Amino acid sequence: MGILKSQSEFMTYESTDQGMLVAIRKSEQSKIKKYWKTKDKTKVENLIGGFPFVQTDEQETLKIDFSKKLQFSIEHLKKFN
Repeated sequence: MGILKSQSEFMTYESTDQGMLVAIRKSEQSKIKKYWKTKDKTKVENLIGGFPFVQTDEQETLKIDFSKKLQFSIEHLKKFN
């Protein structure tokens, strides 16, 4: 029997300038790809909305904080595996 993987609508990135993990909707990834494919970065939007991960005390795990949607600089985002 195989292992089931859940399909999430979010991708996890690390914001290297703020030192935090960020959840970004898969539908927003086209903005990230467009930014990195464009040679003149000044003509492309540099910010993308995402939700920060916060640590829960009772389970000592990370969860997405949907109460705060923040803006992150695409150039400082690194895909987190």
